[in-house]
Amino acid sequence: MNTGRVTSLSVFFPCYNEQDNVANVVKTAVDVLTSLKIDYEIIIVNDGSKDNTAQIADKLSAGDKHIKAVHHQTNKGYGAALQSGFAAASKEYVFYTDGDGQFDIKELPSLFQYTADYDIITGYRINRQDNLVRKLNAFCWTTMVNLLFGMKIKDMDCAFKLYKRKIFNDIKMKSTGALINTEIFARAKNKGYKIFQIGVHHYPRTAGTQTGAKLSVILRAFKELFALYKQIKSDK
Repeated sequence: MNTGRVTSLSVFFPCYNEQDNVANVVKTAVDVLTSLKIDYEIIIVNDGSKDNTAQIADKLSAGDKHIKAVHHQTNKGYGAALQSGFAAASKEYVFYTDGDGQFDIKELPSLFQYTADYDIITGYRINRQDNLVRKLNAFCWTTMVNLLFGMKIKDMDCAFKLYKRKIFNDIKMKSTGALINTEIFARAKNKGYKIFQIGVHHYPRTAGTQTGAKLSVILRAFKELFALYKQIKSDK
């Protein structure tokens, strides 16, 4: 496998009630990262799960020095889980994907070749495996935020992203909900960081329940969006 310039990598998985998925995604990550022969760590971010995700994460961590678990005592939201993952990361690069198994971490090395010229390498879903309502919501959301912030992101919330970790010393995130990816892109763009987009495969969820389409999550995202828009404009 071509590892490009990535020799030090933090990988994390935000998880909420993923007891049936987390062990498999972590095992696959260990296999992939070990084969790449790079300095790595894996972080499981348990966002206040009500099932056995926390116990599984702790067991995995106890059994492998490369794995650590970060716990939220209560469910704080997707953005908060990502913020905890970025804060816990200690390597030169940081990658995250969701703990639901809908992405294949074996595709991660394909992102490495772009790190010499770009600061963020973000995936966009090929043949997205979600229902029509989720796809329509995502299209409308992405179109709107691209217009607001002058961006051209194809798939705003695709959970397959690689970053230079130093970015998060330079930008301060405030979102604790679904707005988090929009906030990172908008703030990174304002700072002059370069973004590359690459297609990645998306697979059906085989266990657990999606939470992102809840009305409360959507309303919270819109509330945060307009606050972010004012902040970004005032930063210029």
